[in-house]
Amino acid sequence: MSAPKTPLLTVDCVVFDAAGRLLLIKRKKPPFEGQYALPGGFVDLGETVEAAALRELKEETGVEGKIETLIGVYSDPTRDPRGHTVSAAFLVRTDAASAQGGDDAAEADFVAEWRGLKLAFDHNKIVADALKRC
Repeated sequence: MSAPKTPLLTVDCVVFDAAGRLLLIKRKKPPFEGQYALPGGFVDLGETVEAAALRELKEETGVEGKIETLIGVYSDPTRDPRGHTVSAAFLVRTDAASAQGGDDAAEADFVAEWRGLKLAFDHNKIVADALKRC
């Protein structure tokens, strides 16, 4: 019996610092190369979505955090131009005051003027949903 064809599973992290700045990365690779996005990425086999979120956060920004709550599950088949992905997005708390880009992130920083930015993928919607939970 062959395995069913299913969407790929991803995670995204919404992290605010004490000053209300949003942790964002600048994407190093397509799609959306050079554009701001939330830290996140693909879940590895054998990994929980919670562990994947914290791993991706650390790999892309150097920031360690603690998951506060699930913001939501985002499954629009067109959310990623590479193909159908489903993302579990988490609100994450941290004591970190700075970040640095790593892995798939060309840059990472807590951004004060994030409200007017057009973020990659459906990340503006994820942030809007997160704000309802803060």
